[in-house]
Amino acid sequence: MDGTSTPTGIPQSDGLKVADVLDCIRDIPLYRPALDLDAFPILEKPAMAQGFPENWMTPRLAAALAAGEAEYVWSTGTHHARMQLIRPPYFLLRSYYRLWSEHPDLAKTWAGGCRRVSLTTVLATEHVARVNARRKGTEPVATPTLEDRRLDERTMYLNLRLDPGQWDRADVERMLAEIREVSEAHPDGDYHLDCSGYHLAHLARRAEEFGLWSPETFPRPASVVTAYEYTPANVRRYLAERFGVPVIDLFGSTELGYLYYSDRDGRYHPYLDRMGIELVPVAPGSGIHSLIVTSIRNPYMPLVRYRSGDCVRTSDGSADPAKVVAFCGREKELLETPHGPVAQADLDDRVAAVAPEVFLYRLETHGGPGSAALLRYTTFDGRPPAEGRDAALAAAVTALTGRPSSTEHTAHLPIGASGKYAWLATADSREPTAADPRGGGA
Repeated sequence: MDGTSTPTGIPQSDGLKVADVLDCIRDIPLYRPALDLDAFPILEKPAMAQGFPENWMTPRLAAALAAGEAEYVWSTGTHHARMQLIRPPYFLLRSYYRLWSEHPDLAKTWAGGCRRVSLTTVLATEHVARVNARRKGTEPVATPTLEDRRLDERTMYLNLRLDPGQWDRADVERMLAEIREVSEAHPDGDYHLDCSGYHLAHLARRAEEFGLWSPETFPRPASVVTAYEYTPANVRRYLAERFGVPVIDLFGSTELGYLYYSDRDGRYHPYLDRMGIELVPVAPGSGIHSLIVTSIRNPYMPLVRYRSGDCVRTSDGSADPAKVVAFCGREKELLETPHGPVAQADLDDRVAAVAPEVFLYRLETHGGPGSAALLRYTTFDGRPPAEGRDAALAAAVTALTGRPSSTEHTAHLPIGASGKYAWLATADSREPTAADPRGGGA
């Protein structure tokens, strides 16, 4: 599982053999230059998209598309330009279900037949509604019903609004009523709550605010899984305390499926069926590594030495994929500092250590190294933090970034047009807000 490199550059591991990779890609036009040289450079997203879909087309793929065994889909575009992909129908869902069925803390709920309630971006909900409308030969409706939002007999989606910070009482009452419907359909009242950690924290806060937090109104899930984006330590702790069940993290992507999972104690474990992993330092001497993935799990778009754009840290700073202990954000969202690049998880560690009441935060920098930084943040209860916390937060940010820093408590931070929050805002890499037309889709 150590991702041992071979002369071709393709990693070989327990779950992946070079001969199988070569056999899978032999007829794909994209890989012909590398096959001719018997050496594979790191595959970047622009190279995947250039000449699409002809650069991936083989007789086998053309036949699969014609038969409905493969389909075109789009990546979310949350952290990069949206990218068209080809994969088997329900590729990501099947990866999720297999992992759920085998996970040491989740397998019991899978075997017990409990259903999955998914609370994440409205773009994901809209995607499911489009899929269902296409099945029926109709157009998606503006406000999808619960039936429109059922992905299959086991999974349904809740969210109908872009910014969860703007959910009102009617939104919360509807979502809780739908959760109760799912819970009551199970003999033990069990259901599996799959979420973006931010969205579930918003729902819990609103339920408390509106007096809807009782188990009768908001049935407690049998399990909580965060599977859509980075979950800050304060948010994870808040969810574990409120719901009283382990908060499990699954890491994957639209194009890859799931690669790692955490256990109830927060330790990560590889889940690399037909995959190999390489870790490449993002800068010389950096403990942050870029995740490079070789995968033949998707037979129609196998990826060889693909840069996923995600960053990880290992327990000893080495490039051993078996020692991954943290997924720390996106490579495009690294902040350069006098001490080297800083990732979202680095700031998150400082915030969690100093101010456990902080919920959302965004670091704003609008100049070069040495210019000022502003940490804007909200709190779980909406009140300003305990005395002295602002000064401690500012000092922590200054020590991390090398920039003179200040803080600002606010009641609301806008979400991005992708339906996800950005931890970093700079003059040239601003995350589009909900009103900004640069945002992506599902």
